[in-house]
Amino acid sequence: MQSVSPVEHDVVAFLGELSSVQDELLAVLDEKRKSLTRADLTAVNALQAREESLVARLNACQQRRQEMLRDAKTQGIAAQNLGELANSVQRGNDRSLSNQVKEANSRMRLLQTGLLTNWLLAQRTLLHISQLLEIIATGGRIQPTYVMSESVQSRGALLDQEA
Repeated sequence: MQSVSPVEHDVVAFLGELSSVQDELLAVLDEKRKSLTRADLTAVNALQAREESLVARLNACQQRRQEMLRDAKTQGIAAQNLGELANSVQRGNDRSLSNQVKEANSRMRLLQTGLLTNWLLAQRTLLHISQLLEIIATGGRIQPTYVMSESVQSRGALLDQEA
């Protein structure tokens, strides 16, 4: 049996950590989405600390990724990204590292979609609250956005005015 190179060991450990962080963050985003749709602000606030902790771990993964690529370059392995690094260190026909990288990329796209969904829900909620405040402030009467003053109404267009 062939021994595992230090670079391959680092990639395997990194992908394990990244997978763990991504899965946990996906779960938190799902909980947050459900809380936002129920308008349960207490639950949303309770998730904030976990979400911030996971984002910090994800940032640490990003820094570790950069370090691994730098270290690989010093060892003569030219890789621009993690997929290329995984392809260059995996043994023979074993494509498990490449498959793990593809899965990590897929989870990252799911995270981006989840973040966008939650952002849209929050924006929609803010718009709804803004509309409710406007209804309360105006007593339910529609107020015109722009009102022409009498001085403007009695005058003609710009070209009709004398100098």
